[in-house]
Amino acid sequence: MRINGKLVLVSGASSGIGAATAKAMVKAGGRVVLLARRKEALDQVVSEITCADGQVWAYSVDLADADVVTTVTKQITEKLGTPDIIINNAGAGRWLFVDETSPVEAVEMMAVPYFAAFNVTHAFLPVMLMRNSGHIVNISSVGSRFVWPGATAYLAARWAVRGFTEALRADLAGSAIGVTLYESGVVTSPYWKHNLRSRERVPKMAELIPEITPEQAANAIVRGVEKNKRLIVIPFMMKLTYWLHAVFPGVVQWLMTKTGYRRMQGEK
Repeated sequence: MRINGKLVLVSGASSGIGAATAKAMVKAGGRVVLLARRKEALDQVVSEITCADGQVWAYSVDLADADVVTTVTKQITEKLGTPDIIINNAGAGRWLFVDETSPVEAVEMMAVPYFAAFNVTHAFLPVMLMRNSGHIVNISSVGSRFVWPGATAYLAARWAVRGFTEALRADLAGSAIGVTLYESGVVTSPYWKHNLRSRERVPKMAELIPEITPEQAANAIVRGVEKNKRLIVIPFMMKLTYWLHAVFPGVVQWLMTKTGYRRMQGEK
């Protein structure tokens, strides 16, 4: 899909991949609608896009609240119409073992990203179907392919996003609506500062794979939309890991588990 002139909605747009993707979409000629919870950070992204002569609208919203999502998406429709491209990027959740995770936090981790992506898509899909055009990108993680210790609820939520993406693509088979799943390894974003004790739980095996910047992720997402890709995986070494996992799933999973984080005796 050509991005020039299109209305692009980006959730989780206050920093990291979301903010970088919004800017990349504007550079490609898109008009952007930004959704995020942190108003101050969101306002900064709006200012940067405005200074670059981009068209931008922003809504500070807690995407974990389904009623709020319904209200905001209705406001967007009435003011701007239905987006041509939806980037479901909002994500949250610390990397924790099951016994470290409260039931409330487990629900919150499923609310964002999975239910946030579902609710935003649900709100705009009827018009997309009516006009038979659009593109939906769901941002997930390599954790939807293989798992590692110490991030149980986080990983389960990413598997949900992958499942939602695959099922949505099946729903839309035969239509002109594209569906893309984005997955990558470690991204140098503010996520790690906001989720303490998570970075140390990245498997040692990941040291073989270069970290990527939010800008690299954003550029890959723009290319993925333009080329209607089903799956975006970066960098190349991560793509190679996917190939190995397809052929030797047991070996790759064993390495992820073996090189993963382990608690010391008595640690809680």
